Amino acid sequence: MIPYPNINPEIVRIGPFAVRWYGMMYLIGFASSYFLVRYQIKKLRVKSSELGVKKQQTRQTLNSKLLTLDVDALYSYLILGLLFGARLGYVIFYNLSYYVQHPLEIFAIWHGGMSFHGGLIGSVIAGILFCKKLKIDVWQIADIVIVTAPIGLGLGRLGNFINGELYGRVADVPWAMIFPTGGPLPRHPSQLYEFFLEGVVLFSVLWILKNKGFRTGILSSLFIVFYGAFRFFVEFFREPDPQLGFILGLFTMGQALSALMVIFGLGILYLRKRA
Repeated sequence: MIPYPNINPEIVRIGPFAVRWYGMMYLIGFASSYFLVRYQIKKLRVKSSELGVKKQQTRQTLNSKLLTLDVDALYSYLILGLLFGARLGYVIFYNLSYYVQHPLEIFAIWHGGMSFHGGLIGSVIAGILFCKKLKIDVWQIADIVIVTAPIGLGLGRLGNFINGELYGRVADVPWAMIFPTGGPLPRHPSQLYEFFLEGVVLFSVLWILKNKGFRTGILSSLFIVFYGAFRFFVEFFREPDPQLGFILGLFTMGQALSALMVIFGLGILYLRKRA
């Protein structure tokens, strides 16, 4: 067994206000994604300039509006969509009966409760609205942004680990830990499993594949498939949400949603390959 590091969740506190590691992780994740998207677009501009800005009769044809993309405006849409989607996703998928009885609690985000799957849906909707407004190809934008998403996902799991939340099931593996709010028994540090698979591995794979010249939409579909598969696997080691428990006696809500992601991602992959 490894001792839980018990890091103070608060970086600094000034009166009633505190800067927490969890929020800082997401801030770093958003900033990293933002600058990497700008970096990719800058490379596209250089590539376009080297080609003489002439029309290419290839499947990698660059949308001229993509080269002048307002990244700040794009991220305003994406962040708002993610936050609204993540909160509503948690309300609907994980604790609907409670929020039906206490509707004002829906707005109490400081009490916790955010869903990745809801956040993904919210950011996708926001991204589509942004692209439709500016008449930019949705798939080109999605592929550029999605390869950076695992950074925030991985850092968010580190934030969960520091908070001592979303811990794993009881385990006897040598690296098991006793979490402050997880009872007296050692458990899987499942947050670290997710950090590695959904953060480090997924980012590395997508960042390498982005230069392979795939048809637009392929990278986005691969993100959905890989994330769904990784999350489905890790959920076998993660403690189920107490208000839900298991579904069908074996699977968690996270696994049900992740399985749908894999199916949906494979469908997109099939359609984009035929496009």
